[in-house]
Amino acid sequence: MKPLDVLGVRVEMPTSQPIVLLRERDGGRHVPIWIGAAEATAIAYAQEGVVPPRPLTHDLLVDVIAAVGRELVTVRIDAVLEGVFHATLVLDDDTEISARTSDGVALALRTGAEIVATDEVLDEVGIESSDDEEDEVAKFKEFLDEVSPEDFEAPDQDPPAS
Repeated sequence: MKPLDVLGVRVEMPTSQPIVLLRERDGGRHVPIWIGAAEATAIAYAQEGVVPPRPLTHDLLVDVIAAVGRELVTVRIDAVLEGVFHATLVLDDDTEISARTSDGVALALRTGAEIVATDEVLDEVGIESSDDEEDEVAKFKEFLDEVSPEDFEAPDQDPPAS
């Protein structure tokens, strides 16, 4: 298992599809994961330390885990099957819960749990970074400093024609 850090969320153009970008902590590989807008917002909120007036779904799950006397210790990215990432939430009593990777990332950011990936996942989807890619990562980090969670909300639809 290799530990990963969350670099942040960005919107891929021209599709406007959000991506969370993870980086191997002690290596040079990056893992881009296409996610939904709700998960992108949840991850961005957690990174920015936004505390909503009422708990959002990921905040609620953190509260439920604590209420039953448990703690999330690890989010393990186990596999990529037919292009879909599969993760496992590991609690402090070794309970394992299947989860979407994007949800696991959102929970890990809220709890301080470590995110890890198997060597097989990193070998399959990890992208080695070069100096040019490191420049791209620096640009990405700059983008993250300027983006807000509201940027991931769906635009208002035009009113129907009369």
